[in-house]
Amino acid sequence: MRKPLSTSLITAALVAAGVLLPVGPAAATPTDTLATDTLASATLASAAERSGRYFGAGVQGYKLADPVYTGILDREFAVVTPENEMKLDATEPQQGRFTFGPADRIVDHAVRQGKRVRGHTLLWHPGQPSWLVNLQGAALRQAMLNHVTQVAAYYRGRVFAWDVVNEAFADGTSGARRDSNFQRTGDDWIEAAFRAARAADPGAKLCYNDYNIENWAHAKTQAVHRMVRDFRARGVPIDCVGLQSHFTANHPVPADFATTIRNFAALGVDVQLTELDIEGSGATQAENYRRAVTACLAVSRCTGITVWGIRDSDSWRASGTPLLFDSTGAKKPAYTAVLNALDGGPCP
Repeated sequence: MRKPLSTSLITAALVAAGVLLPVGPAAATPTDTLATDTLASATLASAAERSGRYFGAGVQGYKLADPVYTGILDREFAVVTPENEMKLDATEPQQGRFTFGPADRIVDHAVRQGKRVRGHTLLWHPGQPSWLVNLQGAALRQAMLNHVTQVAAYYRGRVFAWDVVNEAFADGTSGARRDSNFQRTGDDWIEAAFRAARAADPGAKLCYNDYNIENWAHAKTQAVHRMVRDFRARGVPIDCVGLQSHFTANHPVPADFATTIRNFAALGVDVQLTELDIEGSGATQAENYRRAVTACLAVSRCTGITVWGIRDSDSWRASGTPLLFDSTGAKKPAYTAVLNALDGGPCP
């Protein structure tokens, strides 16, 4: 939690930085003004770090050529998640021929800026090239696990966490697995993917990531919780659960969001808000962002938050203006709400 800085500490820091200070009566700047100016320069990343968490953003590689985009990214965020560049169809467009250039562009930028990288995602049912879609049975299983192994090994030591499997459960009230070609290779395919990822990169956090699992009462949430509990009981290497957290007016931040986070964390895994965006504007949007961030801050094992994009115009649902910066790069009320919530969060 932030504490006001004393005049002596501020003065010492300015002198150390080589800033010339006025002497005599003109130097009598009120402490509160100096402290306020110092605090106002804080960023989402620094505010989150004070609570022991990270604050990150989903990034599109081609937009790194936009100086406004990269200016906000470099200033405000500590963790970078490639939005599309690490998906299966991007990294293995032809069987056995891997293409890492677009993803490397993002990773290299992050490393130069001293940021960490979340990998997204090793296996996802829509993100498949045609060659993989045409496989089945043992051939599909072998190709699937080879992909996990090759990509995780390539980024070993440069990616601190992976969304190993993305969106493997069906919507609705059944609590069933999604019917996909991966699922048709056997009910153990998710487990097999996590074991392959651990063997390829023992140091990375391995996450399961999904949407519509924020409300504790939902059957889909309960199904994912059962899977994670089973994996933990049997020693399957899973370290974290990603709650995508795409909220709208019809699907707002649920009242039991903190309960959901807490119940997943009680299984012995970290929880991360991995793709947070909230459609809306003004005070209503700001309040929803505050609620989402506060829910994470309420649980010590909620270790980080990633917003899915930087400016509204960069979002996959831009018409809903769901992010913290408007299309010009200006901070929105939602930004202030998030920063204030992080400032009021518990000390680590």
